[in-house]
This record gives sequence, structure tokens and C-alpha cells, in this order.
Amino acid sequence: MYNSDTDISKLAKEVIEKEASAVANLKNYIDKSFTEISMLIFKSKGRLVITGIGKSAIIANKIVATMNSTGTPAIFMHAADAIHGDLGIIQPEDIVIFISKSGNTPEIKVLVPLIRKMGNTLIAMVSNIDSYLANHANFILRTTVDDEACPNNLAPTSSTTAQMVMGDALAVTLLKLKGFTQQDFAKLHPGGSLGKRLYTRVADLIDRRSKPSVSLNENIQNTIMNISANRLGATVVLDENGVVSGIITDGDVRRMLERGFGLDTLQAKDIMSSKPKMVDATELAVMAFNIMEQNKITSVIVTERGKYIGLVHIHDIIREGIV
Repeated sequence: MYNSDTDISKLAKEVIEKEASAVANLKNYIDKSFTEISMLIFKSKGRLVITGIGKSAIIANKIVATMNSTGTPAIFMHAADAIHGDLGIIQPEDIVIFISKSGNTPEIKVLVPLIRKMGNTLIAMVSNIDSYLANHANFILRTTVDDEACPNNLAPTSSTTAQMVMGDALAVTLLKLKGFTQQDFAKLHPGGSLGKRLYTRVADLIDRRSKPSVSLNENIQNTIMNISANRLGATVVLDENGVVSGIITDGDVRRMLERGFGLDTLQAKDIMSSKPKMVDATELAVMAFNIMEQNKITSVIVTERGKYIGLVHIHDIIREGIV
């Protein structure tokens, strides 16, 4: 009976250690068969149909989601539903992965002969390599585990973890074979902060109508008014040709006042930072955020074809949910 903090912690650690060991052992099963399976799926003109029952069906769903999000078209088929009409999901050029620990369930013994009769390549992701499924598959992805992390060695724990990791290994291998890029990933993940990090560009965030700027010789009073009017906490200093010479932030103004400089004699060029951080409008917004974070600043100058077009503020990036 586990009734103390020590007992509970010990059990939790044992579960983690058993599952970690099961995952580490998978390296021994990455062999020529894994390579052949990877190349087969890579060259396939059909989809990957992944099936299973019980907890293995849940893992199959997860692997399908990972495959689809990394450029390998996949679809889930529940093994029990397949023998009641859903077998029509499988098309002639599709490859089928059947996930099971035992490889000997009644559904497997009904479904496997049907898949083989249809002529589709069948891959068994299975723990028991002496099972019916393993013996009737074209290829085997071995996910053998010695014991479940469950104290009774009953609840699928280590076995389902091993299945999921093997699925990830296959998905990432296919991703690399396909040359799947960050840009490809962004196309398939337009929603949420992940998608925004991958496709939102600086140009999408700035307000081109608000382009605070002053000349090198602008007096300090007008410079402060310019900063306040645009509410970006900064203004850009331009030379007579409209080229960026520097930036003045509200922090620069505060430091000027703390030093006791006279407002009547100073000009923008006297208090500006002459090496401002800049980013091109075509860059990802997350890059602008990284520049701000690394330099402990809140605004970055945005240029387009070398010309100043506005400022991007850290609040713009946070508001969009990019970070």
C-alpha cells in the first residue's frame, strides 16, 4: 500500500525509469528493415493507413497526426470498425501499419488476411515478433518491451510509449527524406502561436502610417513631443537624405534629464543612439523579438529595400501571440 510521500515518489520514478529503458532499447531495433520501411513509405504514391485497437488505436491516431503535420499523408482506421465497413478507407496504393503489442487479437486475425488479399503492403508495429501479426506482415517495426511500467504488468504503459516513440522516429526520418522545411511546416500549422512564429513577418505587424522620425538638428522639445505623439516609446533620427542615423527612446530622454543637460541647447543628434538595431520587413517577427531580447530593448527599426518604413514594438509581437 502506497500511503506516504516517499512511496509515491518512488513508484513514480520507477515508472519513468521503466519507460525510459523501454524507449532506449528501441535503438536495438533500428535495422535494415526500418530503412526499407522508410524508403517504401517515402516513395509511395498512396497514403499511410495506420490502424490498431484499444490503447494502440490511440497511439495510431497520434502518429497519424504527426505524419500529416510533417508532410506524410496519413489516415487512421480503427481495427474494429474496419471489419464492419471501414475497410473501404484503404486504397490500392496505400501502405498499412497495424499497431499492436500482442499481435494476436481477434480483430487482427480477421483483418490481416483481408488487407493481404487486397494487395496492400502491411507493416506490423508489434512487441511480440512471434505473433500472428508479425508472421503475416510484409515488414516489422519491432517495439518489444520486457515489462509494462504498471506494477501488475497489465496496463499498457511502456508498450504504448515505445509505439509512440517508434512512430516519431519514422515520422522524423520521412521528414528528412522529403526535405521538409520550416516553411513547409508553417504552411501546415497556420494557427496558434506556433504557426504565427513560423509565418508572421515584421511587415505584418507595423503600422506604416505611424513612422516617427525627427531630423538630426531637431530640438529636444519637439523630439519629446514626437515620441509622445506616436506612442511607440521611440523616434528615429534621419539625415537630410532620409537615411537612418540613430534612434531616441524615452529611456534616452530620461537619462538626459537625469544628467541635467539643458533642453535649450541640445539637438536630437546629441542624445541619439547612433548604432540602432534594424530588421528588414521581410524577416520573421520572431527574429525581431530575438533582437529585442538579446539587446534588452523594446523597439526595432524596420526597413524595406534599405528605407525606413516604421518601428516594431515588443508589444506588437506579444499582442499577436507570437511569444
